[in-house]
Amino acid sequence: MGLSPRTGSLESLREHNLLRVIDVLLERGLASRADIARHTGLSRTTVSSLVADLIDRGLVAERTDVEQQRDSGGAGRPPVLLALDRSAGAAIGIDFGHSHVRVAVADLSHEILAESTRTMDVDGSAAEGLGAAAGLVDQLLAEAGVPRDRVINVGMGVPGPISHITGSVGNGAILPGWVGVNPGAEMERRLGLPVSVENDANLGAFGEVLFGAGRGAQEIVYLKVSSGIGAGLIVGGRIHRGAGGTAGEIGHVLVDEEGHVCRCGNRGCLETVAAAPGLLEQLGRTHGTGISIEDVVRLASAGDPGCRRVISDSGRHIGRAVAMLCNLLNPARVIVGGDLSAAGDLLLDPLRAALRRYAIPSAAEDAEVLTGTLGERAEVRGAVALAIGEADRTLMQATGGMTATGS
Repeated sequence: MGLSPRTGSLESLREHNLLRVIDVLLERGLASRADIARHTGLSRTTVSSLVADLIDRGLVAERTDVEQQRDSGGAGRPPVLLALDRSAGAAIGIDFGHSHVRVAVADLSHEILAESTRTMDVDGSAAEGLGAAAGLVDQLLAEAGVPRDRVINVGMGVPGPISHITGSVGNGAILPGWVGVNPGAEMERRLGLPVSVENDANLGAFGEVLFGAGRGAQEIVYLKVSSGIGAGLIVGGRIHRGAGGTAGEIGHVLVDEEGHVCRCGNRGCLETVAAAPGLLEQLGRTHGTGISIEDVVRLASAGDPGCRRVISDSGRHIGRAVAMLCNLLNPARVIVGGDLSAAGDLLLDPLRAALRRYAIPSAAEDAEVLTGTLGERAEVRGAVALAIGEADRTLMQATGGMTATGS
């Protein structure tokens, strides 16, 4: 009897360390034993023992990584990388924009197995948007050959502030067709699966931090510049939501007191002059009402002066608003995503100039402004990562706990 507490303590410690290893693999997708040791602070000997245990349980598998071999100049053997085994489960990411829904099915190493997008007016009806997403989930699970009972979690992004107290959309003026709707609960009812909900710009920031232009940074601002403008904030390596979930609503910063009325009810918000609908309205008289934001970017790149002007003005307005964020948060990177990011330096150069003019010099110098590398997929990749980030608890339940074998 005297040995029981000690034995129990050792098993509890090993269980805790096994979870730490799994957490690294859930976040990174692929990692070597040395990576795991560095991120957990455990010795390489301990990591090797824990990994062997997880491989025996069928939760972890070894892979070789050709890209790392190429990056090392071809010298030496590529490192043996580890990932959660595909049989361990799958995750689903759902990204609602104002004008689309995108769904992806992934394994627990973050590898996308199937993905599809549907263009639609998401703002007008929550029921239609949620129904379309549920239909895409069914389609993609069949396409990927993933049984529904292997799905561990669903991550979902919504283009509006989400109250993390009630789970409801925090501002009905931004998503008028979603007033009074709890999107997570509604999607859980439709799918019969657990759902984690987050603001779409926050998920774009999460995706870029894990897999794109934000890797290695602890403080970033991610701008989604599309039908609306939102900012995802990463502070201290974590998503910053604010007290009620409205942190990052930069699209509703006042830029012109005499400007157009915004959908939020205020006048002269940044979105009215710098988001896609405002740009298209400005070009309507000269370029026709059938022009799309993709057309604007293409024509601007080809030298069209009107399209170049509205994109430049958009960058300038955004840069002035971002300067305030940089003064407050002092980010290392400002990453621009969304439809307008395809304009590249046509948008970013005036944004950078405005940032230098209106931010304090040290904050402007610290903030590297660059285009996101994940493009239109940043939010759905972040949604998958959100789902996988909740997976360790479910994984352990599915395997009957982590009572350790060996020492």
